[in-house]
Order: sequence, then structure tokens, then C-alpha cells
Amino acid sequence: MTVVSSVDQVAPDLTRLRYLFANLYLWGTSDSWVLIDAGVEGCADDIVKAAGERFGEGTPPQAIVLTHGHFDHVGAFPQLFERWDVPVYAHPLELPHLTGAADYLPPDPSVGGGAMALMSITYPRKAIDLGPRVRPLPADETVPNMPGWRWVHVPGHTAGQVALFRESDRCLIAADAFVTVKQESLYAVATQEQEVHGPPAYFTPDWAAARASVERLAALHPAVAATGHGTPMRGEPLTRGLEALVRDFDEVAVPDRGRYVPEGGQAD
Repeated sequence: MTVVSSVDQVAPDLTRLRYLFANLYLWGTSDSWVLIDAGVEGCADDIVKAAGERFGEGTPPQAIVLTHGHFDHVGAFPQLFERWDVPVYAHPLELPHLTGAADYLPPDPSVGGGAMALMSITYPRKAIDLGPRVRPLPADETVPNMPGWRWVHVPGHTAGQVALFRESDRCLIAADAFVTVKQESLYAVATQEQEVHGPPAYFTPDWAAARASVERLAALHPAVAATGHGTPMRGEPLTRGLEALVRDFDEVAVPDRGRYVPEGGQAD
């Protein structure tokens, strides 16, 4: 079993759970709730326990929404499906990785300058097959079973990555489009030192799309951001951090060189 590293209340109806180095989220009330992402392998029991404490023991989610299908966002699925028979929603461009049709591109351990990046060569990248459970998110950008939220396509880290945004309180679930910790660094991951960063470099193959996605999310002017890695960030520090990331993206987010970096380190 994976021990819960931390729990945070992002909003009255949104809870962050961190397992090892990745986050997942529980949204809703005892009447209806949704799981957003499924963490790393081995955390299913802890997810079920946390959900039971928040929503009532034995209460399954109405659905699971995936921001993307990397291994640290889908790890608990086999064990969760032993307990819950619920639909999983993802962007259509992510479905090949969730139906066994296409593996992710190889990671690039040469970028980022940290132990997490160096270890990325060992991270799973093979497609998983969720079978008939997995369904495309609605084309109208609504999020099933999450009234008031819409999904935002934020490719770059993966082709079908999505963020979730609620206009009423400007709450953003940003996926890995940007994160609030230097995810390439084992020390930063261990200390959870908070700072706005671009997507994890070792698993980001399209830097031009990644830059456009950060710009798209910054234009929403989120009041709080709950990211795939790092702690929730809000207010002026978030605003300043996003402004700086947008302004200096090629210098601070795009590696100087690497498998997926155009010559010169520019996100063309």
C-alpha cells in the first residue's frame, strides 16, 4: 500500500491527495462525487479509504476523469476497478494510450538536470487498456457529473491532456500543463518547494504546444491552481508565477537541448 503523503483542501468541494510524487483529486459531496486521475500504482486502497471518509464508506464515484494517461495518473486503475464499475472520461486524443493502441513516446532523461529526470528512463510508458469503460469527453467541453466545470485542451505534455476549470471561483485543475514544483529534481519533489514551473521536461515531447497551453491557462486568470505535481497555489504568487512562466517560457521551461527540443532550444 502507498501511504498518503499529504491531503489539502483546494476548495470546499475539492480535495487533493498526494501519493509519492503525484497528485489526484476528489471533487463533490456525499450525493455525487468524481475522482480526477488515479495516481501511482499501489494507492487504490488509500483512495478508497479517503473517499469513504469524505463521501461515505462504500460510495463509488459517478465517474473518473483523466487529465492524461501517464503512469503516475492511472496507476490505481486495476485495483479500483475491482471495487468500482464506473466510466472513465478522457480527451479523444488520449484514447489510443488508454485502449492499448499506442504507447507514449520515450522519456528524455537528459533534460531537467535532476534525479527524477534521470530515473525517467525506468518510468512505464506502455499503453493501458481500460476497455469499454473509457469514453471521450463531450465535444461541448462540459465535464460529465461535474456541473459548473469545463475541460480545456492543453496539449504538449501529451496530445490529449486536459485541464478542468470552474468559472464561478476560477478554480483550475491544471494537470501537468504547468506544475508548482521542479518535478525533475528529487530534492524539490521531496521538499515540495513551491514555485510555478513548466510541465515535467522528461515527459514533454511538444514544447510549442506546451507553451501555447500555458498561455491558454494563464489567460483564464485562475484564483487557485491544483496541479498534477506540487502543492495548490493561489492568489498573487500564482498570478506572478504564471506571468513569469508565459513571459520566459523558452528560457525557463524548454531545455537547452534534448530528444524533443528543436535546435537552439526554442519552442517553435
